[in-house]
Amino acid sequence: MRVGLTGGIASGKSTVSALLAEHGAVVIDADLIAREVVARGTPGLEAVVAEFGADLLTADGDLDRPAMGRLVFGDPDARRRLESIIHPLVHRRSAELEAEAADSAVVVHDIPLLAEGGRAGSFDAVVVVDVPTEVQVARMVADRGWSREDAEARIAAQATREERLAIATHVVDNTGTLEELRRRVAGLHDELAGRA
Repeated sequence: MRVGLTGGIASGKSTVSALLAEHGAVVIDADLIAREVVARGTPGLEAVVAEFGADLLTADGDLDRPAMGRLVFGDPDARRRLESIIHPLVHRRSAELEAEAADSAVVVHDIPLLAEGGRAGSFDAVVVVDVPTEVQVARMVADRGWSREDAEARIAAQATREERLAIATHVVDNTGTLEELRRRVAGLHDELAGRA
């Protein structure tokens, strides 16, 4: 059972991903892999430096993620160029990890930009973690210390809530308590495992 999991920034997608893993799902985290493929000494980081310049490196030679973020979130062309480097590397590593999972496993691909990537149709199910946009903004301001303007800009750089919901086979509402979320995710996992 191949599951695509997505949700807008500050929707609680990572929490849902962790809860699914607690129930035994094999979670393949695209964000984590995206960090790995541009780690110091990797061909991915070399390609990013070749495209964008060495001024996006820290003094230690790591990718300066905040600087890269500022560059690409304000410039759609720069974002596309970065994605053209990172996405193929992430897809390759994700496929390797999936191949290692048992045939009966629920394999959850945690992909923040699933709606943007047009890959929803490649999964048996698509789970969208959903909250209203205002909740996303409030969480980023309160939990991450971002300004309202920065939060709104990050949301605007992603697919709309409606675009994410349009690809969903399952929607997890995350506007309630953690205990309510735990119950929803347990039911979801049981349903997915029953189809595996």
